[in-house]
Amino acid sequence: MGRDARVRMYDALGCTGGAAGGDDECITILERHVRGVERLKVIRCISADELVGPERHGDLATNGGVHSLVQRKHCMARIPGPLHLRAKLLGRRKIDGNETRHNVTLGGGEDNALSCLVVTSARIWFAGARPRTLPAAVVPVVIGAAVASTSDALDGSRYAVHGGLALVVSVALQVAVNYANDYSDGVRGTDAARQGPMRLVGSGAASASSVKRAAVVSFGVAAVAGLLLATLTSWWLIPLGAVSMLAGWTYTGGPKPYGYAGFGELFVFVFFGLVATAGTTYVIAERVDRLSLVSGALAGFLAVALLVVNNLRDIDGDRASNKRTLAVRIGASRTRGLYGALYVLATGAMLLAMLDVRTAAIGVVGVLAALPAIATVRSARSASELIAALGMTARAQLVIGALYSVGLLIQ
Repeated sequence: MGRDARVRMYDALGCTGGAAGGDDECITILERHVRGVERLKVIRCISADELVGPERHGDLATNGGVHSLVQRKHCMARIPGPLHLRAKLLGRRKIDGNETRHNVTLGGGEDNALSCLVVTSARIWFAGARPRTLPAAVVPVVIGAAVASTSDALDGSRYAVHGGLALVVSVALQVAVNYANDYSDGVRGTDAARQGPMRLVGSGAASASSVKRAAVVSFGVAAVAGLLLATLTSWWLIPLGAVSMLAGWTYTGGPKPYGYAGFGELFVFVFFGLVATAGTTYVIAERVDRLSLVSGALAGFLAVALLVVNNLRDIDGDRASNKRTLAVRIGASRTRGLYGALYVLATGAMLLAMLDVRTAAIGVVGVLAALPAIATVRSARSASELIAALGMTARAQLVIGALYSVGLLIQ
């Protein structure tokens, strides 16, 4: 095998299991010969159709394909070099002269046996964890720890150990919910027509079972860290943690996911706002007071803003798949208004916190960081603009949370 290998386009289609309808965004080919595995190939395209049939000779770039990886030449897919990606073999499917793909009969023999794989590189799994949403897990813990600092002198080890475990619980739960959402939406077909960042199951980059396993492992990490916190503080954290994980799974999973009924924002506000913030304060200072609840509401409003802009981007696809998110229920115009209102509510929460700590008002300055995001959400008419707004929202959340926490720390 030379560095440039060619694979018949209809062979590629056969390997994907006949996905002629265009539902495969990532096709991975493993060439097998009598002597064993020779080379791993990855073909990326907008759909399987773009790689199939002699009637289509157009440049992939005109259809959104990644033409740097695939070139057309006499109905052949030309793939430069191995990509050295880790992959999981899903199963082999022999293509012989008795099997037809798009009315094309292939020659028989072992040399035509191909196998399908799904790419499982670290970069793809990291993208599947949706890193832009992680501020929703980090900010409430930081704010909760800052609230705890307003108590009488505390042992610094409580911040390091208890606060660190609380951060692990929050981040692991966020990642678990993201993977669970990817799995549930993928198997339901909700992600089939989405326009946002790649989803592991919906794009075919990973199998549904492997994404489900990743969600279970992430929930397990959150559970172990939560159990350690419970042994150090109070056993009532165990049922609270169990409820949090159940809510995370049934957000889009189970027979009646409440995320499909428009209650996702409520889940985020409660668990990534009130519970995460007040819970962090409790495990460090062993108290829950007005300041911790007001601060939890602040964190909740900021976290909900992430979900709102995400659901606004997906509103058309969600409506088509009967996913009745709050954005689908109230419409795009009101959703844009809700997004801006969340920052007004966040500002109100910080002003209310001044009743306990006057310097909490420093956080209000951070709202300036949200102005570009608010303007973008108000004017955006394309998925790419709203994807950019999601990044702006995450940055604004970090800035507001950091400034507010500083205000609490320097009281």
